[in-house]
Amino acid sequence: MARKKSDTTPKKVNHEAYIEGAGIVEEQAITETLEKNYMPYAMSVILSRALPEIDGFKPSHRKLLYTMYKMGLLTGQKTKSANVVGQTMKLNPHGDATIYETMVRLSRGYQALLHPYVDSKGNFGRSYSRDMAYAASRYTEVKLDPICGELFRDIDKDTVDFVPNYDNTTTEPLLLPTTFPSILVNANVGIAVSMASSICPFNLQEVCETAIAYLKNPDCEISETLKGPDFPGGGFLVQNQEELEKIYRTGRGSAKVRCRYAYDKSQNCIDITEIPPTTTVEAIMDKIIDLIKSNKIREISDLRDETDLSGLKLTLDLKRGTDPDKLMRRLFKMTPLEDSYSCNFNVLVGGTPQVLGVRGILEEWSAFRMECIRRRVCFELNKKKDKLHLLTGLQKIILDIDKAIRIIRETEEDSEVVANLMIGFGIDEIQAEFIAEIKLRNLNKEYLLKRTQEIEQLKQDIQEMEEILAEKRKIKQIIIKELKDVIKKYSQPRKTLFIYPEEDLEDLEEETVPDYPVNLFLTAEGYLKKITPQSLRMSGEHKLKEDDQIITHIETTNNTDLLFFTNQAQVYKTNLSQFADTKASVMGDYVPAKLNFDEEERIVGMAYTKDYSETMLFFFDNGKVSKVPLSSYATKTNRKKLAKAYGTKAPLVTCFCQQEDQEYLMVSNNQRYLLFHSGMIQSKTTRDNQGVAVMTLNKNCLLEQVKPYQEDMLENAHRFRTKSVPARGAVLREEDKGEQLKLS
Repeated sequence: MARKKSDTTPKKVNHEAYIEGAGIVEEQAITETLEKNYMPYAMSVILSRALPEIDGFKPSHRKLLYTMYKMGLLTGQKTKSANVVGQTMKLNPHGDATIYETMVRLSRGYQALLHPYVDSKGNFGRSYSRDMAYAASRYTEVKLDPICGELFRDIDKDTVDFVPNYDNTTTEPLLLPTTFPSILVNANVGIAVSMASSICPFNLQEVCETAIAYLKNPDCEISETLKGPDFPGGGFLVQNQEELEKIYRTGRGSAKVRCRYAYDKSQNCIDITEIPPTTTVEAIMDKIIDLIKSNKIREISDLRDETDLSGLKLTLDLKRGTDPDKLMRRLFKMTPLEDSYSCNFNVLVGGTPQVLGVRGILEEWSAFRMECIRRRVCFELNKKKDKLHLLTGLQKIILDIDKAIRIIRETEEDSEVVANLMIGFGIDEIQAEFIAEIKLRNLNKEYLLKRTQEIEQLKQDIQEMEEILAEKRKIKQIIIKELKDVIKKYSQPRKTLFIYPEEDLEDLEEETVPDYPVNLFLTAEGYLKKITPQSLRMSGEHKLKEDDQIITHIETTNNTDLLFFTNQAQVYKTNLSQFADTKASVMGDYVPAKLNFDEEERIVGMAYTKDYSETMLFFFDNGKVSKVPLSSYATKTNRKKLAKAYGTKAPLVTCFCQQEDQEYLMVSNNQRYLLFHSGMIQSKTTRDNQGVAVMTLNKNCLLEQVKPYQEDMLENAHRFRTKSVPARGAVLREEDKGEQLKLS
């Protein structure tokens, strides 16, 4: 079909119609951009999305549960999940998919909470499986679990503040007046901007008993009633009282959880039925398969996931003659069958993020709950005072009912009835309005006497409520009574039991690992790459972080021990086989994270060995040198972390691992150079010895740099070489500089 002529005619562009200033680039300070564009987003994520508040809920949880409460799902029948999702969008306009996913995580079917808030019917997936997907919302049904009655108790009695929803068509609670510290009962994990929260769950009965003990005595011993985290997936908590005390005190730390297994002798297999909460069945299987492929595990003949409606079950078929307990100890060490749950009790308190220990959380929750009780009592007190006021007016007409009837009957206009009753009986407008509204059939003495008999009980109730408001002790007694009721109704036995291992997993005999040539690269930022020679030949340039550089390149074999010395006088030991083979095109393993360095700890030196026959040299800024045989770090228990790795009286400049004695070039900050042979000092087996004075320094001068000496570093090396220590060294002249002298 031929095109019309007008179709090919270029259209006239009206440049005047363009937006004025479009395309102009204006310079703006990055701090101003962050303040205007990024900070509001960051604050929104922190305050309105990712971090839980003292009632134990994030806004998305609270909006969903409150919607279900207003739908009558606390006592009614189950309804389709899609119905709840639609209703929740009146409070949470972030899309049905996110609302439904929130519901799934709160449901009984998903099994992620010790005490689920949503009673579910249908397929909600499983928390321990990444591949078991939940069904669509149109297929599943939900209602609130009975324990939610404790979340919403007296919410309609002004116990918490309400705010308008996003379009100002309804209101929602800022917090839920939960009658127990739900923030400690169910796990809560959130990632905000520049901060995160990870709260582990505790047994409901233990939490309530701890809260009771705290209300009675704020200086109580938390660990006496709170035994340790209790995870919904069960398993065993590897007992470490020091770490638990740290979590209770600071809100930070980690709890080590081990799977539960049973050995079936008739089938020669191991059945794993409970796993740590930080992993999934699929992740465990993937790791075990990798170990089998790399010949690190040879005792397993088959691996099956036999999870069904009855629960989780992972079966390992064993080869003949395998010791199941020994195998499991190795798997604990090499797979997520034993994993650590990191705790970071970051809670929003009054709109401010705070990292609180258990005592701090109980303090804030107690203050919040006491305010809820006070507001509830005030609400009921005002109701009773209003009722007493009405009945007091009603009492006055008992003396002359006929007079009241006559006043009403003789009043000509309806609007004057209340005023005439006020005059006739000396009552106020509210009382007169109440009397005027009484039905004619109720204007009998029996009815009126029965109503006025409530006056004495009301006066007694009002007096008791005023006494409660006047004494914090009585408010605490109410909270304690409610906590005891919660224990009686909803407590359940611990799911996570304690285990006291007879032998440390780190003490296990090292299994034979495949030994093959590798190239080892360590960067200044602490990234380590293990690359086989074949892969290295095929690789291009190394991928590194910005401003990072490779500081060590070693050719060795896979079965080599590595020792990382840190700036906090600690040494971390591992075997190179624990690092996966990689390529130059990846950044590699971040050593501080892989070996669980302490906060702000960084690498200052690395040693590699097969038989610990080498020697370590530590150079301190006061000119002293410590010489320690590497065998001093070879412990029989194969501990992964050793303290007091070197002396700490003077700051460490650098350290070197040497196979045999050699020369080192020492440089002070006043540019004196000293060439020193390490054979001139004796080694000491004490790791943290303070060293021997090697370089004599002037006042206010420090040792600045040390390098292993190489030929052609200095032209006149004899000027700087010393025959005895300590020595001052010599000032470097221009003619002394060699071709390889690079100290920066």
